[in-house]
Amino acid sequence: MAVRHRVNVNRMNRFSEWRSKIAGAPGKFVATMDHLLQPGQQSWSQLQALYRADRIALSESARANVERAHDFLLEVVASGKTVYGVNTGFGQLANVRVEEAQLHQLQDNILRSHAAGLGDPLPTDVVRWMLLFKVCGLVRGHSGVQPQTVDRLVDFYNHHLLPVVPRQGSLGASGDLAPLSHMCLPLLGEGELMQQDGDGQWVTRPAMEVLQEKGWSPISLGPKEGLALINGTQMMSALLAHSLQRLEYLWQKAHGIASLSLAAFEGLDAPFHPAVHTLRQHAGQQASAGEMRRWLDGAAFLRETHEWVQDPYSFRCIPQVYGAVRQAIDQGIATLEGEATAVTDNPILLPESGEVISAGNFHGEPLAVILDHLKVAASELGTMSERRIFKLLSGTRGLPPFLATDPGLDSGLMIVQYTAASIVARNKMRAMPASVDTIDSSNGQEDHVSMGANAGLQLLAVIQGTQEVLASELLTASQALHFRAEPGLSNRQTEWLSAFRATVPPQHGDVEQSARMRASIDFLQASSNQGLSL
Repeated sequence: MAVRHRVNVNRMNRFSEWRSKIAGAPGKFVATMDHLLQPGQQSWSQLQALYRADRIALSESARANVERAHDFLLEVVASGKTVYGVNTGFGQLANVRVEEAQLHQLQDNILRSHAAGLGDPLPTDVVRWMLLFKVCGLVRGHSGVQPQTVDRLVDFYNHHLLPVVPRQGSLGASGDLAPLSHMCLPLLGEGELMQQDGDGQWVTRPAMEVLQEKGWSPISLGPKEGLALINGTQMMSALLAHSLQRLEYLWQKAHGIASLSLAAFEGLDAPFHPAVHTLRQHAGQQASAGEMRRWLDGAAFLRETHEWVQDPYSFRCIPQVYGAVRQAIDQGIATLEGEATAVTDNPILLPESGEVISAGNFHGEPLAVILDHLKVAASELGTMSERRIFKLLSGTRGLPPFLATDPGLDSGLMIVQYTAASIVARNKMRAMPASVDTIDSSNGQEDHVSMGANAGLQLLAVIQGTQEVLASELLTASQALHFRAEPGLSNRQTEWLSAFRATVPPQHGDVEQSARMRASIDFLQASSNQGLSL
């Protein structure tokens, strides 16, 4: 049952004394020409606009929320009541009362002691999402942090100063404690920050060195602030946001690549007829079929007559499989829209009613489950792609075995399929759910955890593997079309294939494949950034 502490909202004795102890305020950004951050739920498109914004600023209502919650917190402290995380230890040490004179040290200590992560740093894109989501949660006005603390996080965001955050250390309940501790240590002038040099390369520097260069003083944390900063689901949310961005690109590309494979295989377009998919009524399936029709619109090869009346499932069932992937992406977006601006620390302050409630919004299960779902979905994009590679190399429908120029003397793209199969097998292992696992922590106080961060890290790896398989299919389809005298592609297919072949031309005879495969991966990445006919 939730623990509630009710405080007299009119009690002001010692209120001004606490306010005088707060120091270290950074300069505020003026809202003019900035993307204003409003409190409350944001759509996926709004979140992406904030992420892409060079600068953000708090709206008046956002700042008012932060100030109101902080004022209320100071009243709680002045009341002398024992409140978890405000004047107690943490986790299993929650019953240890901390004296008033040590409250600032208590909050500094939690950032230092909980910064216990290991592993390679998280990608910079993920850390930027983490910063944004932390600010989004704090401006709801239920955490009690100082306005200047939020301003400093915005300073980091606007100056593209990204904390170095090791990727390993979160159990996904009590939030992402270790990663968020690393993210917030630079507020104290500790830890490390990354910034781009003149060539656009990320350089790691000591946080205090950067603060001094900017003329910023370290923040002196007030009561509850350290806990509010590190108790949240922002790493899991950031992994979800970054993954959704990449998956939406890959979902589009997968259809374009599949359409080229269909042309090379001289496949049929009947399976994409809109009437077929209206009868099943899955929105994702209908969207996938529509995407295939757009890629194939005007393709002459579809007018040819062949002796075969059906294609293998890896061609015929693209809408059913890729449609399910689309629906998983949409579910991920819905989950993120509910989580990105949520209040996920503990305890939660309710200034309006004068309550402080200790509960469990930090638990990452809603994120862990959808991250696991997306691992399966992303894996399936690659699994079906690898099957089409196999078919194009099978020596059927007029194509030479392994697309070799001189089969027997040449092996063609034989081993490209081996590599794709290896990646697909690895993806399947990573797609096993992380959220069904749990390990006791904090001496049994935290006896069920989500493992959502592990799920998110696995998802990043699955997406990367799927991109590699799709790039291999694109390479294979391009080579197969090289053996078709009149491929009869649509204008959209022709444009994209020409762009690809300008980077990776068809091969003549056997060549080293790994360099061509890497170039294909780079092309996919570049086309996603440039919007090449997708």
